[in-house]
Amino acid sequence: MRVGQFTDSFLPIVDGVGRVVYGYADALCARGHECYVITPIADAGFRGKYPFDIIDFYGVTIPEYTQYKMGIPLWDMHYHERIKTVKFDIVHVHSPFRAGYEGLRIAKKLKIPVVGTFHSKYYEDFLQVLKIQPLAEAGVKIVADFYEKCDMVWAVSENSAEALRSYGFKGKIETMRNGTHIRKPEKKNIDYVKQMYNLNSVPVMLFVGQMNWKKNIKKILEATAILKRTGFNTKLILAGQGPHAEEIKKTVNELNLNDSVEMTGHVTDIYVLDGLYGASDLFVFPSLYDNSPMVVREAAAMMTPSVLIKNSSAAEGITDGYNGFLCSDDSNDLARVLKRALFDEKSKLHEIGRNAQSTIPVSWDKLMVDIEDRYKELITVNKKGNKQKRKKILI
Repeated sequence: MRVGQFTDSFLPIVDGVGRVVYGYADALCARGHECYVITPIADAGFRGKYPFDIIDFYGVTIPEYTQYKMGIPLWDMHYHERIKTVKFDIVHVHSPFRAGYEGLRIAKKLKIPVVGTFHSKYYEDFLQVLKIQPLAEAGVKIVADFYEKCDMVWAVSENSAEALRSYGFKGKIETMRNGTHIRKPEKKNIDYVKQMYNLNSVPVMLFVGQMNWKKNIKKILEATAILKRTGFNTKLILAGQGPHAEEIKKTVNELNLNDSVEMTGHVTDIYVLDGLYGASDLFVFPSLYDNSPMVVREAAAMMTPSVLIKNSSAAEGITDGYNGFLCSDDSNDLARVLKRALFDEKSKLHEIGRNAQSTIPVSWDKLMVDIEDRYKELITVNKKGNKQKRKKILI
C-alpha cells in the first residue's frame, strides 16, 4: 500500500501527535508498505535515516507556539509538483486543520478513502486563543464537520471519542489506541542525564509536555512546594516549551522552588528524553486536557510509573498502586500521593514500574497488524463502490 499520513506537527517537534505519526509511518514501512508523511516544513535533519518519505509544504511560525508551523500548501508550487507524483491508496489525517484538509483534497482528487484520527480536546485550545466561548463552540463544530468528511473515524480513547461526540459529531467512532516504541532503559542515557542535571541526591519527578497552564502544571509546582515546606526535598524536571514558559518560571520563583525545579526547554534528542524517563522516579502528569497521552506510555516503557488525575482521559488503564498512582485534582492530594510514592512506600516503586511496563505500552508492530487490515478493508470497499458508480454511469 501507498499510505499518506497528513499531520500539522512532526519532527523535530517532539509532541504526542508527531510521535504517533512517526510510529505509524515507521511501523508501516517495516511491514513492507510505502509511507509518506505530509506536513508543514521544518528542519528534520538528514532524511536518509527515515524509512519513509517526508513531503512538506510552506509554513509560517505560529505566535506564542513557535515550535509549530501553520502550513499553507496552496502557496508552495514545489510541494504540488511532488505530491502529484504519488498515487496514494489511502490517506490518514491526524489533524482537522490545514494538513488535514490537504489530505481530504488529495483523497477526493484520487478517489481514495480517508481515515481520520481524533487526538485532542480542541475546545480548550480554541477558548484559550479566542477568549470567547461562542467562538470556541463554533470552532469545535468545524472540527466535527471535518471528521464527518472522513470515511472512517478513530479516537485514541473512549474519553476522546466522547469529546468528539460532544462537539456534534454524529457518525461512527472506533477506538484505535496509540502504540509505543518499546525499548529498554539504557544505562548510558540515564547516566548522561543524571550528570547533566545533577540528579543523584533526591527523588526525581518528571513532566514532559507543553509549558502551558492547561496541562495543570501549577498543581505540580504547588505540590512540590508543599513537599519542600514539610521537609521532603525533590527534584522536578519540566521538559518542553510553550506559551506560558516565562509565567511558569515566575511561579517557580514565587514558590521558592528555584533549587528544586529544572526547566530543560524543548528536548529533541530521543536519547536524552529516554534518559530523563529512566532517571526519574515518577512521571507526574495531572493533565485533564490530554487524551491517551504518549508520554505516559513512553514513561511506562522506561519502567517509570505515572501520577495522574483519577477519572481523567490520561488515567485510562491505570490502577492506583499497581501500575501507577491516582490523585484528586487538588495540589494537596497530589502532594500526598507524591509523598506516599517517593518516601512512604518507595520500596514498591520498582515493582509498580515493572507493572506499568508490562500493562500500559503496546508496540506499534503489534497494533499495526490490525491497522493494516483496516486500511486494506477500507481500500477494498472503496474500490467496489467506485466500480458500482462507474457501472451506473455507463448504464
